[in-house]
Amino acid sequence: IQAIGLLDDLDKELNTYVMRVKEWYGWHFPELTKVVSDNVTYARLVLLMGPRENAPNVDLTEVLTEEDAAHVKDAAIHSMGVGLTEDDLVNIRALCEEIIATSQYRAQLAEYLRNRMVAIAPNLTTMVGELVGARLISHAGSLMNLAKSAASTIQILGAEKALFSALKEKTATPKYGLIYHASCVGAADGPFKGKIARLTACQAALATRVDALAEGVVGPTIGVDGRERVEVRLRKLQAGEAYTVSGRGRGQAQAEKYNKHAELASRGPAAPTQGTIAIDQPTEAEAAAVDDSAKAKKKKRKLVEAEGEALPEALAEPAEEDAEVPKKKKKKSKVAEE
Repeated sequence: IQAIGLLDDLDKELNTYVMRVKEWYGWHFPELTKVVSDNVTYARLVLLMGPRENAPNVDLTEVLTEEDAAHVKDAAIHSMGVGLTEDDLVNIRALCEEIIATSQYRAQLAEYLRNRMVAIAPNLTTMVGELVGARLISHAGSLMNLAKSAASTIQILGAEKALFSALKEKTATPKYGLIYHASCVGAADGPFKGKIARLTACQAALATRVDALAEGVVGPTIGVDGRERVEVRLRKLQAGEAYTVSGRGRGQAQAEKYNKHAELASRGPAAPTQGTIAIDQPTEAEAAAVDDSAKAKKKKRKLVEAEGEALPEALAEPAEEDAEVPKKKKKKSKVAEE
């Protein structure tokens, strides 16, 4: 855990130092950055050459190839940079020495980390590599904590911020976290990265549990098998082949259930048998509610007739057409008498 943390810190420091050297020495020899791209080689060349005026008189093949050395000498003659004082050159050389020493220590630390990961977690190292495996262990806290984690947790480990943001905004959740930097996931094309990351996380979870809990197991056993599975799956996806069911899954598949459902669907809808209620018929609860409302209307109608008031239209009983005419005549005669 401490080694991978220190390795990341050294990378940040090296990037900062190299940026300062290139900006500082770039005022004097700006064309050198285009010819030399490697950071350590750039620092060694500055230490060897010093001011750009010394380029034609110095053997640059100790650091560069003959072709690059010729380009550097030609660029030094036609350079448009400003001059350097002796104090500036002393500080630039000191910074270059610091870059070289830090890069050497980083290489030593990377070798130490590789050896420790092979000794502690050989299966996980074989599956995802020593750097990704060390970062997963560091993020989980320990190898045992990582072994207790589910494969889905290992898949998005390192992308917690994006996960919680997606859950809060109800958007798509991330498909991978630190495991994205594994070589298996990096070799996959864009549409297949999510599938390969999920399969790699599953195999990494098994490898981690073997490394943490298995006794008497020496060397990468399940890690080699898991990596082969991922590579075979990746080749099938990139070739456009459909996913095939494994031997165990093929044995557990029960086609009879699907055939039974297919036969029932081919027969069509079954005819209603005796004792069943048709869809259009009202249920008992609906019929009871209709009867209660009819009784309430009838009771209210009797009370209104007893008081001698006119019946509202909602309470009036539907009568035949022949019976409606005399009622209207009687009402007209009463109005005439009044």
